Amino acid sequence: MRQIRYFAQTLVLLFAAVLWSLAVHAHDIPSRVTVYAFVKPSGNELTALLRVPMEALSEVVFPLRGPGYLQISEAESAQEDAARVYITESIKFFENGVELTEKELVKTRVSLPSNRTFRDFETAMNNIQSAPLDDDVNLFWRQGVLDILVTYPIDSDNSQFSVNPELGTLSEETTTVLRFLVPTGAERVFNYTGNPGLVELDPRWHQAALRFIEMGFLHILEGIDHLLFLFCLVIPLRSVRALIPVVTSFTIAHSITLISSAFGMAPNVLWFPSLIEVLIALSIVYMACENIVGAKLEHRWVVSFGFGLIHGFGFSFLFSETLQFAGGHLFSSLLAFNVGVELGQLLVLIFVIPILNLLFRYMVAERVGSILLSAMLAHTAWHWMLDRGTQLSLFSYQAPVFDGNFLAALMRWGMLLIVVFSALWIMYEIFRRFALLGGSTHDSGV
Repeated sequence: MRQIRYFAQTLVLLFAAVLWSLAVHAHDIPSRVTVYAFVKPSGNELTALLRVPMEALSEVVFPLRGPGYLQISEAESAQEDAARVYITESIKFFENGVELTEKELVKTRVSLPSNRTFRDFETAMNNIQSAPLDDDVNLFWRQGVLDILVTYPIDSDNSQFSVNPELGTLSEETTTVLRFLVPTGAERVFNYTGNPGLVELDPRWHQAALRFIEMGFLHILEGIDHLLFLFCLVIPLRSVRALIPVVTSFTIAHSITLISSAFGMAPNVLWFPSLIEVLIALSIVYMACENIVGAKLEHRWVVSFGFGLIHGFGFSFLFSETLQFAGGHLFSSLLAFNVGVELGQLLVLIFVIPILNLLFRYMVAERVGSILLSAMLAHTAWHWMLDRGTQLSLFSYQAPVFDGNFLAALMRWGMLLIVVFSALWIMYEIFRRFALLGGSTHDSGV
């Protein structure tokens, strides 16, 4: 009995030790850090200058004094170890697709958290080249920032450079702000979270286009609300001829608002994205209810156009977040993103239409099936609309200030309305003739 009790106590102590170890380890990993970086090719050398919060370097033992102050005069070796373990081995640069494996850790320097020298490359370079802090500076090691200077030999500063930064393990949420200084004097700013994969620092137009086609394609496949809206469009209209006006009007409409948003015509207020999310959910509810009551489908392209304008703003929010990867190719990236969205929609239609046809032919009557499916979609979107409406109600709203900026915004929105009504009129004429052509073909027995 005594042996069993001893064995149980040992297990309890071992279990407590494991839990304590896990808790301490979890505590050592910061919840959020921000890494700042400058990357500059010049001549035959690529210079990378980084600033990393020292709280993310928890596995390195720094020399301390007193209650945990950094002994700066004895910390050089530990600083270099931290730079190699956490940074230089985790961030990989490429020249014309070939990894730059040769590198030199030129210098490291600990700076105070109040240091603001990373506002531009020259100031940051002067700071890291300056003398280290004195030992009489009482700096808790977890509060400091570590500046790191690394150089890579390159063939030419006109080469195509890319980076694969795998810094996401520094914290639970690592944000990197990277500035690439183009030899022509331009600056490309990247702001991403975690590990974004391979990033072209100054992409050619075709590289940016391919990346944005992929983004648009994946966005439409991952955006469940956009997919449900497409599903609502397809349920009563499953022939190619009937879908052409509806899908075309939706495409033109979201292209208009996506392009206008990319050029700064969307309202720059905090509540606008939440409002669009509510309206997107409302669009699904409306289209589903229209399927249930049996609206006139020959005019559905008009409703599709109106909601397409709303969905275009929804697409623009993702595009604005990824615009940093476009380099100097805004318009081609915008068109490529739109192409990716259309390809995603086409793939959805190719799969959904045959499935619905099989469902209504062999499993359930078309009218009953349309009502049941639409009711399910309406129920889902209704809850989305209520939840998003609750979030929208949390924002505070202010009356606009009638100044020059307001008048300029009003003029831009007036131009947008002209474009919208012009597109509506052109589509009306085209679809009317399209319908007349279809009717005459049908009457002639062709």
